[in-house]
Amino acid sequence: MQARQDLLVREDESRVPESLAFVQRFLGFIPSWMKKLAVGRSIFHILLSDNYISDMKNRDPFRLFLSQFDKRSQLSERKPIIQSLYLWTRSILPNYTLFAERLEMAHSIEVRVPLLDHKVFEFVKNMPISLLIRGSKEKYALREVAKPFITDTIYNRPKHPFFAPPVSLKNNNKLHQLLQDTLRGEDLASIPFFSQKSVIGLLDRLPKIDETKRASLDPILLIILSACLLRSQLHIN
Repeated sequence: MQARQDLLVREDESRVPESLAFVQRFLGFIPSWMKKLAVGRSIFHILLSDNYISDMKNRDPFRLFLSQFDKRSQLSERKPIIQSLYLWTRSILPNYTLFAERLEMAHSIEVRVPLLDHKVFEFVKNMPISLLIRGSKEKYALREVAKPFITDTIYNRPKHPFFAPPVSLKNNNKLHQLLQDTLRGEDLASIPFFSQKSVIGLLDRLPKIDETKRASLDPILLIILSACLLRSQLHIN
């Protein structure tokens, strides 16, 4: 288990995971969001059970994902950035929308996501690439429209998603305690595809990991916690 845990410290977002080899061959490039996803989720192999790893070793999730698309009719005639956006809108983006809907429904409020209005989407879809991204600036047209009303810091800031404060950084809140209690308890022990020993080893090491790395682990730990809570709610044996 120590060898597995040591891999955690050496994760490097600049490297290209072997799992993306098929993507490179299929598309001729690797979309940045796909690389980020692969690197961010690559530590899962540290926390999976040996039996599950053995059962899944011949499955290539990126090959399975891309096999849904007709390369000639859906991708080949588009420029790489449009291919990347197309794949994003056909996979990750719908879950972002559903996530907002789940939050609003849970609190009996109604939310509108203005940039997903179909008229805005249809307009942006026909924009030239030079207005979508210029150099390292994504959402270039939106930045230019907002420029008179925002600071230079915000104008030049890289695009990034909104995240809740990391649970693992402070141990004086109820969610952190729920995370610790659940992942060390019977619910996780009964889920066959995680190695509870490895998960507990990671929990024990959290205080020794720098805050940036700890924050990047938060989504992984919350995914495992969610699996445990789902199992508990459904009373799965």
